Amino acid sequence: MIYEMTIQVRVADFNRGYKWYETLLKRNADLIPHEGFAEWELVPGCWLQVAGGIPSDGSGPVRLGVTDIESERNRIMSALGVSFFDIHTREEVPVKWAGFTDPWGNRLGFFEYKNINDKEVQIQRMFGSRDAQK
Repeated sequence: MIYEMTIQVRVADFNRGYKWYETLLKRNADLIPHEGFAEWELVPGCWLQVAGGIPSDGSGPVRLGVTDIESERNRIMSALGVSFFDIHTREEVPVKWAGFTDPWGNRLGFFEYKNINDKEVQIQRMFGSRDAQK
């Protein structure tokens, strides 16, 4: 039985990387078990680990579900200096998605459900209510 998961990205400069991901995720890490390593529980049972080290070539993308993809794109362009990136859609795909990289080359992205009801169902399933995610 699989009940949790972790995803790890590596950053060559841990202190700078920690601050970058702290800004991206809009909060401090949930766990810093030792120097050069931090973890955020993004949703129950799903952890993003940021570790000091050499980024893996060709890994990712790690895509994060957001409630407003355009707003998040604007926020990280302003707060993190991320270059403009396109948001993609296809009629048969239920989400909009976009990709970008962190300063160390880790491939990241966002996705947003196109249908508001689908989005609300997912938020309710994960958090019990929309307010619980804030």
